[in-house]
Amino acid sequence: MPRRTATMLASTLMLIALLCAGVFIPVPYAEMSPGPTVNTLGDHDGEPVLQIAGKKTYATSGHLNMTTVRVTSADYRMNLVEAVYGWLAHDNKVVPHETLYPDGKTEEQSTQENAEEFSQSQESAKVAALKQLDVPVKSWVIVSTVVKGSPAQGKLHAGDVIKAVDGTAVKEPNDVAKLVTKHKPGQDVRFTIVPAKEQAAAEKERRTPTRTQDISMTTTTSDDTGEKRAIVGISAGTDHTFPFTIDIKLADVGGPSAGLMFALGIYDKLTPGSLTGGTFVAGTGTIDDAGKVGPIGGIEMKTVGARAKGAQYFLTPADNCAAAAKDTPDGLTLIKVGTINDALGALKDIRSGDTADLPKCGK
Repeated sequence: MPRRTATMLASTLMLIALLCAGVFIPVPYAEMSPGPTVNTLGDHDGEPVLQIAGKKTYATSGHLNMTTVRVTSADYRMNLVEAVYGWLAHDNKVVPHETLYPDGKTEEQSTQENAEEFSQSQESAKVAALKQLDVPVKSWVIVSTVVKGSPAQGKLHAGDVIKAVDGTAVKEPNDVAKLVTKHKPGQDVRFTIVPAKEQAAAEKERRTPTRTQDISMTTTTSDDTGEKRAIVGISAGTDHTFPFTIDIKLADVGGPSAGLMFALGIYDKLTPGSLTGGTFVAGTGTIDDAGKVGPIGGIEMKTVGARAKGAQYFLTPADNCAAAAKDTPDGLTLIKVGTINDALGALKDIRSGDTADLPKCGK
């Protein structure tokens, strides 16, 4: 065989071997890409996304779209060819697998966590919107989760209302940890609670709960820091009672990043006129009960997905502005927002056509 032919054959075989290795050898990466975007003012799967009963609502127009990111599953392992393609693709982003699934988190654990965050974001969106409208909302501190094997297991349950710790009234979730950590590990602590079932019955009957219980337990030592602090193995959160019904119907979506857009959608439906003036506005951002907007992940994917659906403006959390402005899709204006008030102000300018002074990302 001539030397030139042998060299070409060897090179071809080497290339085939490398391609095979690229296809079959997994790499520790995952991929993010633009996901679906849904108009909070419209319908999804045949029913309204926002359903309000017991309060007058008003017609809306335009779009207030929440945006999502599609990610590869926890069990899926990309091969080298897929990773290289993802790195080269403009609309995708390849990241270390542990970025999306830290500490070996399973698909089931990630889905459950995202569902809990999504549920909490809906509650905060309702509170933030109603506070803007000066509608009173009753709030109280609850047991959010109970750690398996902790002193609280079997004594406290998710949904129990925490009225006091050691006789001191609890007003905020952070109060619980502060009062518990006043103890040394091994000391007893006393919770005054309204059981979850009693609270649920009272809400259904629109009455004030009347039955409380005192629950004592022995604290243990936290193992998540170097400090020896007392814990009982719960996380505290906030629950609310609303003066009318607000339901958010959106399946197969998780995480907290739709909070801002849900809050704006609720506000729009409860006020005369149109927030958008008929324009296509999309956005993202977490929101807390006070209306503060927080950063999210995958901002580049969300702007691409929004523009592909026709968005003209994108409400962007202030802390995400720098990343989003690096590669803004043509025809999309990024608007910096830090609170729901910022978003409402920007929407006022958009519907009036006075957009020259909008707080744009990158300015």
